[in-house]
Amino acid sequence: MYETFFNLKRKPFDLLPDPDFLFMSKSHKKALSYLDYGIRERAGFILLSGEVGSGKTTIIRNLIKKHLDNVVLSKIFNTRIDSEQLIAMINDDFGLPVQNKNKITMLRDLNLFLIEQYMKGNRPVLIIDEAQNLGHELLEEIRMLSNLETDNAKLLQIILVGQPELRKTLASPELIQLRQRISINCHIQPLTQPETELYILHRLEKAGNRDAALFSPDTMTIIYTYSRGIPRLINIICDFILLAAFAEETTTIDVALVKDIIGDLDFDNHFWGGEESQEQTADSRGNPAFQSALSDINDRLNTMGKSSE
Repeated sequence: MYETFFNLKRKPFDLLPDPDFLFMSKSHKKALSYLDYGIRERAGFILLSGEVGSGKTTIIRNLIKKHLDNVVLSKIFNTRIDSEQLIAMINDDFGLPVQNKNKITMLRDLNLFLIEQYMKGNRPVLIIDEAQNLGHELLEEIRMLSNLETDNAKLLQIILVGQPELRKTLASPELIQLRQRISINCHIQPLTQPETELYILHRLEKAGNRDAALFSPDTMTIIYTYSRGIPRLINIICDFILLAAFAEETTTIDVALVKDIIGDLDFDNHFWGGEESQEQTADSRGNPAFQSALSDINDRLNTMGKSSE
């Protein structure tokens, strides 16, 4: 909507996890290097945690993009399942038949498949997102999958991706065996204030115009304060800032405009500060705060259109 006005080739603050927009903060660099090492060394268990919207999915997509040549991938996003459903989803992702097969048969098929891939020099990787939703029983089932191995190598690498609650779950005494098998352990920290400023400029540059909008230091401070350095929240705020600036036909982002958007989005509300799941926040534009903000900006656009008639 506003791309042409700001001389941008694409939207800079989309919520979709696009590896091309990956911003390498100190924490993201560390996480990606750990994960890269884990894949190369066939680490059995890898743990990646971070707040909602911190960039976990983008990191994972970037990792897979780097290893596309020899990675065979299974991705699990629905973690409210039982153990048999889990095995069926893994096998189905790997292209194995699952219809009319019981759990034992599917495990046998999976083991044979993993051996075959190992002989071909491929690396089967299982990524389980939203892993904080997994119960102890299912986590133990996943641990058992790591027993599929040769004398000198793991046949299946497992990456658990989740919110900080996952770490609390793994700290329970009942899961000590699983915890001890995690060889790569990383947590994505929120961006610092200087990183937040660089992140915004990075996104604009990747979208085609680093100088699309002029953010004053004070506006950057406000954005950092209300986003808490969480990339997804930065994107939400900045997307609406650019939309409002477009409506006012300005490329200068001042404090008044930013405060107006913060008010429109109701960022003092607990809605933005909770631990809601990725599914709930990925399409946040459906919530009342977004609808109110859109209505307000539409009014501005209509007023601007009438004044030009």
